Amino acid sequence: MGGHSHWSQIKRQKGASDARRGAAFTKLSREITVAAREGGGDPAMNPRLRLAIEKAREGNMPMDTIKRAIERGVGGGEGAAALEEITFEGYGPGGVAILIQTLTDNRNRTVSELRTTLSRNGGTLGESGSVAWQFDNRGLITIQADGADPEELALLAIDAGAQDVKLEGDFVEIDTAPTDLDKVKKSLEAAGFKITSAELAMLPKVTVTLDEKTAAQALKLLDLLEDLDDVQKVYSNADFPEAVLMAYAST
Repeated sequence: MGGHSHWSQIKRQKGASDARRGAAFTKLSREITVAAREGGGDPAMNPRLRLAIEKAREGNMPMDTIKRAIERGVGGGEGAAALEEITFEGYGPGGVAILIQTLTDNRNRTVSELRTTLSRNGGTLGESGSVAWQFDNRGLITIQADGADPEELALLAIDAGAQDVKLEGDFVEIDTAPTDLDKVKKSLEAAGFKITSAELAMLPKVTVTLDEKTAAQALKLLDLLEDLDDVQKVYSNADFPEAVLMAYAST
């Protein structure tokens, strides 16, 4: 699995039981609110909202909380209107490219927090356009293999519209065009496969292989960035050594 995808998968598994669930709920609520604001409050007609709700439910967010987040977006409340989507770009240890997607009601605060976190951990904040060209907006589906025939899964996914399928360890990673994500996901679910995650993601065109020391520093930075209140998602083009990921998973 790609470096970012594997890191995200491990982080998701670790986060299921850690003390950061409250912060996760806040970020999920913001995404639901903005998705409803931009595309309407009906999940059947709004793929972004549907994905956000599914992710919230996977995180055990109460339905009442989900409904309130949708209502804020549809109703155009003050909190919803103030939220601005901004993507920042930067560099991390080893020169890895980093994309940081934020939802914020105070751009100056967000910039200050990002710049401080990056500079204290071997990174720098870049100019707009400095690294975004190294990433593609893609649909990304991961499935835990669980003994499934990877060739059968790959053929089914490609027939449904997937553009690439990779088997890495216990996971199958399926790459789609952004507009085909929902269609491919539904086809796989109808065939009985359990989706581990499905999301729109910025995937690197080319990855940068890091040595173990630099990879550990980069992982720490990515974690710190994701923990910032205004940050929704963080992507990098780092290719992490397996030993570093295994150590990270065990912490």
